[in-house]
Amino acid sequence: MADTLIKNGYILTMDPDSGDLKKGEVAIENGRIVYVGLSYNGKADKIIDASGSVVMPGLVNTHNHAGMTLLRGYADDLPLAEWLEDYIWPVEAKLGPEEIYAGVRLACLEMIKSGTTTFADMYIHEQAAARAVEDCGIRAALSYGMIDFGDPERAESSLLKGRNFVKDFNGAANGRISAMYGPHAPHTCSQQFLQDVREQARKDDVKVHIHVLETEAELNQMKEKYGKCSVNMLHDIGFFDSDVLAAHCIWLSGGDMDILAETGVHVSHDPVSNMKTAAGIAPVPQLLEKGVNVSLSTDGCASNNNLDMFGVMKMTALLHKVNSMDLTVIDARKVLEMATVNGAKALGIEAGMIKEGYYGDLIVVDMKRPHLTPLYDVDSHLVYSALGSDVTTVLVDGKVLMENGQVLCMDEYEIMVEASKAAKKTDSQHLIDVLGLNNPSSDQ
Repeated sequence: MADTLIKNGYILTMDPDSGDLKKGEVAIENGRIVYVGLSYNGKADKIIDASGSVVMPGLVNTHNHAGMTLLRGYADDLPLAEWLEDYIWPVEAKLGPEEIYAGVRLACLEMIKSGTTTFADMYIHEQAAARAVEDCGIRAALSYGMIDFGDPERAESSLLKGRNFVKDFNGAANGRISAMYGPHAPHTCSQQFLQDVREQARKDDVKVHIHVLETEAELNQMKEKYGKCSVNMLHDIGFFDSDVLAAHCIWLSGGDMDILAETGVHVSHDPVSNMKTAAGIAPVPQLLEKGVNVSLSTDGCASNNNLDMFGVMKMTALLHKVNSMDLTVIDARKVLEMATVNGAKALGIEAGMIKEGYYGDLIVVDMKRPHLTPLYDVDSHLVYSALGSDVTTVLVDGKVLMENGQVLCMDEYEIMVEASKAAKKTDSQHLIDVLGLNNPSSDQ
């Protein structure tokens, strides 16, 4: 007997071998998909009626700093150096484990409500992030952000923290959490430190998550220091492999793209964040043409300012069409692949497709909405018209986290209250109280 049966929906499998089903059923047992087809013959403990909806793989967000939900809208429209040095870094220094726990729970709530079932994260106090992920039921690939700035003592301390995190949390939450190593970036980490991290990741058989060529300033800094760009430096020290997830990858040359393709590096594209910070436009069409696996991500809320992957999908398509002045570049189906199949591939998880044997990480999108009427093309509507708020039901590992718009795995209001309290600890002067936290008559 199946645990859950989803029926009467349009099944967007994202599986090239089976194709989509205009009206089908998906059965899940013990956290895995056991049937995809027209009519399931067995029984199920729970039945979800997806009439008028699309059933699709949960979205995979491959680059995030989830704890930065606490910094959403804190400082916007500023020069990058001023934004970082005068606002973001000073506030981050005030964040402790409990603040990060509150911020990551808020991020998980936001992601679940908008259809993300898996995310990759790199930030501080990542043990607290792991605790939040375990509590919320979402899937995540977590990495402790490591920086040494050429300081041997800091390098030793950072690597130890990373090793301990991998040891303690890889495979945690019944396998929903995978741990990665997270050296921040080539310009904030020494060559020796990057080599040490690379060696340790191979020993521990885990993946590596790193920022690469996010800004022109990084490109210039690397050329001045090493006489070569970040991609060439990392390639020369043997850092690149198919277990590396490289975020941003904006300032690439043609040769850089060839290296990424040859080494099997996975690229995480953050179009909204990159536009907001005026970092540049990643050459995604060219990367895809060369065979690089490119996935999608939001980045952190300080530079996005939300975690809605539906918005990221739309921006991905539009940005590269206008940048290339070619309406055919990165069509809707390709964008959907980047947000599902490619993301799962980058993180090495059996998800991103509705396929027998894969994780029961699925979402149901209600198509009976004014902005989705009439419906001619499902792919087009999901990318160009749908919103994260159109997601009504979310399953991770076969467990129903949200049903008919009601989050079942956590108390929404309590999470917003605790996150607001955590934000208040960092900057009470500018925080606007919309939840009534300062109202003495409030019962909350």
